[in-house]
This record gives sequence, C-alpha cells and structure tokens, in this order.
Amino acid sequence: MPLDGAVLVVTGAGNGIGRRVALELVARGAVVAAADRDERALADLASASSRISTHLLDIADRAAVQAFPAEVLARHGRVDGLFNIAGVGQRVATVAELGDAEIETVLAVNFSGAVWMCRAFLPHLLRRPRAIIVNTSSLSALVPVPGSAIYGASKAALALFGYGLAQDLRGRTAVTVTTVLPGAVWTDLVRRSAAALGAPERVARAFAAEPERVARRMVDAAVAGRGRVVIGGDARVYDIVRRVSTRAADRLSYLQVGRVFYRRARS
Repeated sequence: MPLDGAVLVVTGAGNGIGRRVALELVARGAVVAAADRDERALADLASASSRISTHLLDIADRAAVQAFPAEVLARHGRVDGLFNIAGVGQRVATVAELGDAEIETVLAVNFSGAVWMCRAFLPHLLRRPRAIIVNTSSLSALVPVPGSAIYGASKAALALFGYGLAQDLRGRTAVTVTTVLPGAVWTDLVRRSAAALGAPERVARAFAAEPERVARRMVDAAVAGRGRVVIGGDARVYDIVRRVSTRAADRLSYLQVGRVFYRRARS
C-alpha cells in the first residue's frame, strides 16, 4: 500500500518501537495519528513533524477506544491503517507471585486493547480502497520465557487473533493484516527485564535489535501486505527450532533464561 499521504494510527507512539514506527511512517510521506498514555512523550514526538497529530489514549479503556475513531476522523477526514504497538511488560515473576491486578492489566493492554482498536477502526478501514492493520506480538508467542507466562499468553493470543482476523478479511476486503513477532528490542521494557534477571546491560543490548531497524522491517512488511514477519536473530532462531521441536524450543528458552531466573526466585 502506498504510504504517501496515507493517514495511519499508531498506538504506543510515545516511546520505544511505537515512536520509531511513527517517525518511519512520516519519513515515508504518511500522516500519523499518534496515540499514547504519556502526554510528555507525545508532545516531544509532535515536535518532530507537522504531519503528526497526538492523542491521549489508554487502549485498556474500552469506551475511550470506541470514541477514538471519531477523533481521528474529525482531525484527518479518513484513516488508512492501524499499527497496534502499545503494550506493557510483565513483572519478571512466576504466575503464583503475580497479583490479580497485574495479570488483568497485561491482558487488557496487550490483548483486549488491541482487539478493541481493531474492532473500532475496522468499519472505517473497510471503506478505503486499500488499508492495513499491524498487530505487534512477540518472541514470547513462539516459546515460553521463564518469568513471563502472562505476558507470553497475551502476545500469543494477539498473534492468533491477528491470523484469524486476516482470514476473516482475506479475499473479501482490501484490508491486510500483518502480525509482527519481534525478538528482544532495545527499549526501556527490555532494559528493565534484563535488570530484573540480573543480566549485564551491555550483554543484553548486544543481543537486542535496534528499534529503528525493527520499525523499518515492520513498515516494509505492512506495505507489502505480509501476513506474518519474525524480526530479530533470537526470534528467528526460536521460530526455526519450534518448527522442528516445541520441546527443544522450550528447553532452549529454559537454558537461556530459566536457570538464572528460577535460581534467583528460590534465593
């Protein structure tokens, strides 16, 4: 889909991957409706381009999400695509250690919020000659990561939702759905997770992809209408191993993270 002049909504646009995707889209000629809960981050993003409008939005607030398309249409007149990037991490802990509110927040933002966004904007996207939806899943949807069971479940659910939505729309509409499964990306979320696991920052950063590169790959995949894209060396390795043996992928994840995490959890 051509991006020049297209109006695209990006959630989680204030920081991390969302910010980089918003800037990448603007660099390719698009107009971006940037949504986030962080007002200060949105103000900083808006200063980068006159083709970025900013919108305070908590995607876990279903009523706010349902009202959001009208706000975008009033500002831009149409909408050609949606990049669901907003997400929250899980405190690195076992399921038994997490509180109910923590679990509900992760599921509400990472899964339900993205579903409500798709449902809210889909009627408007269906009116366009071509339109795109991008859902941001995770390596954690490919393999269980110790200490991140709820986060992984939320991202796996989002991936399956994206695949199913693509089937709903394929061949009958001009809307394509791309599910993105990035590995570790050097953002604040990954930095905090590495610190919680006791990994040296320089080591964690060496294994993580740069957000700018991930953003370019995401936008390329969306423009091409690809249904699924795995980004990052770690995610690609796990994707290949999982296709051969889910048990081997599970074991590899345990050896990489589990031994340190569960040893720390017992101490």
